[in-house]
Amino acid sequence: MLPIRRDLHFSIDPARVCDWHGRGRIVTHFMNALSLFFPDGERFFIHSVRYYRERLADPELRDAVTAFIGQEAMHGREHTAYNGAMAAAGLPAEPLQRRVAALLEQLKVILPAPTQLGITIALEHLTAIMANALLAHPDLIEGSDPNYSALWRWHALEETEHKAVAFDVYERTVGTGATAYAVRASSLVVASTIFAALVFAYHLRLVAADPKARKVRDGLRMVGFLYGRKGLLRRIAGPWLDYFRPGFHPWQHDNRALLDEIDAFTARIEREMLTAA
Repeated sequence: MLPIRRDLHFSIDPARVCDWHGRGRIVTHFMNALSLFFPDGERFFIHSVRYYRERLADPELRDAVTAFIGQEAMHGREHTAYNGAMAAAGLPAEPLQRRVAALLEQLKVILPAPTQLGITIALEHLTAIMANALLAHPDLIEGSDPNYSALWRWHALEETEHKAVAFDVYERTVGTGATAYAVRASSLVVASTIFAALVFAYHLRLVAADPKARKVRDGLRMVGFLYGRKGLLRRIAGPWLDYFRPGFHPWQHDNRALLDEIDAFTARIEREMLTAA
C-alpha cells in the first residue's frame, strides 16, 4: 500500500483544548499528553527511515518511504499547532515537549542506525494499534469536539495507511534473522515501557495544571477509557503481543477496510479549509 501525503489543516479551537473530549477534562489531557510526543517523535521516525532510503533496491518501497516522510511531516506540523494551543492555555506543553526532543536527540547520538529503526518500528506498531482502536471503536472519541476528533481521525487513518513502511525497510535492511528479531522485540518492550511512563507523568502534569480537572466523575471516566471492558488498553493488548511472533508483519492485522473512508474524509476537510479561507 502506497501512502499519500495529504496537506490538511485543522481549525481546532484553542479555547477547547482543556475540555474537547466527550468524556471530560481528564481524558482530554490524556490525549493532549499523547500529542506532546508527536512533533519530535515524527522527526525521529523520519530520521531513522531516511537513513536507509537510498540503500533500498525496491523503487516502490523507496516511494513508500518518501510518502511516509511526507505524512509524518504533516502530522508533526498539525500537532505542533495543537501543542501551541495547550501552551497558550497555560499548560506546561513547551517544557514537556522539550524533554521529548532532548531524549530523542540523545538517542540519535548514542544508538546505532539499526536500533534507531528498531525503536521506530516498535513505536509505529504502538501508534498503529492505537489508531486501529480509535477507528474501529468510535465510542472512544464520541461526543468530542468535531475539529479535534477530525485531527485525531486523520492521524489514525494515515498511521494505518503507512503502518508497514518502516517495518518493511527494517526487514529489507536490518534483516529477519535471530539478531534482527531480538532487536525489534526488545525495542518494543523498552519503547513501550518508557513511552507509557512518560505519558503517565505528562498526563499528571497536565491535569495538575488545569484547576478544573478535579471532578471525580471525570476520573472514573478516565479509568473506564483505559481499563474498562471496552477500554483502550484492553483493545490493544492482543495486537501488542502479536508483535513478538517471529513471522509477524503489520498487515497481518488486515484493517485496510477502515481506509475506505479516507478519500471522502479528506474531501470534507479540504472543503472546510476552503470555507475557512
